[in-house]
Amino acid sequence: MEKIRTEWKLPPLSLPVALLGATVNGKPNFFTISWFNMLQDDPPLISAGMSKTHYTRQGIHDNKTFSINIPSSHMAEIVDYCGLYSGSNVDKSSLFDVFYGELETAPMVKECTLNIECRLVDSKELNTTELIIGEIVEVYCEEKYLSEDKPDYRKMDPMMFFMPEGPYFKAGDVIAKAFEVGKDYEK
Repeated sequence: MEKIRTEWKLPPLSLPVALLGATVNGKPNFFTISWFNMLQDDPPLISAGMSKTHYTRQGIHDNKTFSINIPSSHMAEIVDYCGLYSGSNVDKSSLFDVFYGELETAPMVKECTLNIECRLVDSKELNTTELIIGEIVEVYCEEKYLSEDKPDYRKMDPMMFFMPEGPYFKAGDVIAKAFEVGKDYEK
């Protein structure tokens, strides 16, 4: 089987979807993001890439805080809305039941299954994009999304995005246990 050159500039990837939150001009604002990832675990750092034109950037830099909120698949319509319309044109402050944690300036969405409260520690400009790096201060989750005191992705039902143009989809079946399935692999 021969591989062909695709000349795609963006590879097709399955990515989780989140609402990135920040307080902008005294109001909570959220936008949809799928370009985010863990960087390290000690201290726990997470990064998110966004266009330099995003309205929410101002709040991140003003307050030095932000949140990453993981929605369930039933939130697809409102999550998509937050990605389609800028907070500079639409007031998104009343779309969700908002709460604040230890930092007091990173708005989080109660309706989301998981909330990650972050302190901005660095940012890197990359042409038209900015990579923000946050230290995770706290992670919030309701007990109903746990099994045996651990996060259960089936209960959380996270929204996924197939890059670059969609669709949104749900996470699938478990295929193997990570950090275990390969232990007895023989070449």
